[in-house]
Amino acid sequence: MIALWDLVTAKAPNDAVFHAHSGSVALAALASGSTLGELDTVRGRSVLLGTEDQLATALALIELDGVARRVVLCTPDLTAEQLAFVATTAECDHVISDRPTTLAALPALPSITPAIAPRAHTRVADAQPGMQTEWILLTSGTTGRPKLVVHTLDSLGSTLPREAPDAHTVWSTFYDIRRYGGLQIYLRAVLSGTSLVLSSPRESTTEFFTRAAAAAVTHISGTPSHWRRALMSGAARILDPKYVRLSGEIADQTVLDNLKAAYPAAAIGHAFASTEAGVGFEVNDGLAGFPADYISRERNGIEMKVEDGTLRIRSVRTAARYLGEAPVIADVEGYVDTGDLVEMCDGRYQFKGRKTGVINVGGLKVHPEEVESVLNADRRVRVSLVRARRNPIVGSVVVADVVLTEEAAAAGDAAAAERVKAELLEHCRRALPVHKVPTALRFVPALELTAAGKLVRPHA
Repeated sequence: MIALWDLVTAKAPNDAVFHAHSGSVALAALASGSTLGELDTVRGRSVLLGTEDQLATALALIELDGVARRVVLCTPDLTAEQLAFVATTAECDHVISDRPTTLAALPALPSITPAIAPRAHTRVADAQPGMQTEWILLTSGTTGRPKLVVHTLDSLGSTLPREAPDAHTVWSTFYDIRRYGGLQIYLRAVLSGTSLVLSSPRESTTEFFTRAAAAAVTHISGTPSHWRRALMSGAARILDPKYVRLSGEIADQTVLDNLKAAYPAAAIGHAFASTEAGVGFEVNDGLAGFPADYISRERNGIEMKVEDGTLRIRSVRTAARYLGEAPVIADVEGYVDTGDLVEMCDGRYQFKGRKTGVINVGGLKVHPEEVESVLNADRRVRVSLVRARRNPIVGSVVVADVVLTEEAAAAGDAAAAERVKAELLEHCRRALPVHKVPTALRFVPALELTAAGKLVRPHA
């Protein structure tokens, strides 16, 4: 694949625009300007990209690909210790950042402060023929230190469409584009020459959707938790999208049905992807899980199998390796163990949860997501979180936190709330084996999300 700069400027002049909370920039402006200045200082170098604003990241990636040897995409939530670890592991010798805390954590590295809009001068450093910049994405590690996953523009975007679905396509995403899910939407927009609306942690869902509607967004993605929050806030009605995409967590039938009710004219799809394995598949039939025949045949350079209950993927979009001391990404046959448990049911594979998230109740396994799916199916429940509570007899028991819909929460007094709680538990008893039924259920006003838009799942 040629450098991202060349792909973008080959499409200019066009009307594609990056919209952010901080402002908007037309991609055509990059043909005669730069947000970084003279790039000869970073030619062939390893660069840590740690900006506050996603817009600065979006523009810098276009300029750096094919020029820098390596670009490390850092999210604003990294601590000083994590930044130092990442910079050392990735052998960074330059930092591009507009954040004082990032610059303070890396005082020994030469720095560039990006402009919000391209400065009017000719870019000095052209892409180096034959060189593929390494794009380093961070994913959570078990020690608190992130793992550094090595991709290239080929592994990230070689199979993405180069043309927009139609002339009026505008993409948006809840995700931060420095994470895999958001980066995929960013590249879809850039490679097809379409506009993109970026989210911001500084704004509410309603404010984000209002900006998205003003930019006439047609295609938008997020995690199921993002979408549940949007539906709960009432912000969903602000948009009128043609396509809604879910990824990052299990998309149960309830959230798919609720989105279809909110957007009856839109196509509702969900995708499976991981930072290491890449995108495995998309499902656009409105049903949870995925058809069994996805396993039995190669699809777009992707092969999948189920082994020991977990989904495994071999793909042209798999990351090359980890940097530093980390396990290998793929096995000897090239398959990545995603760690996601699946089970065949009525000719379709259903996701059961993460292999590392199983609750052990007296030697019996409970997948939290299975119990959550039962709770979420009740029309009074907006979202739930099932977790373990330590128990001296069986090791752990199942408990649940539930967010009710606004109507259900306002529908009665404490006695009414207790009746709803009893009815939900009775529903679980009818649908689940006894060891999977929550021993306690509490109503909460909201559930915490990670920076990646997923439910925070505490340990027992």
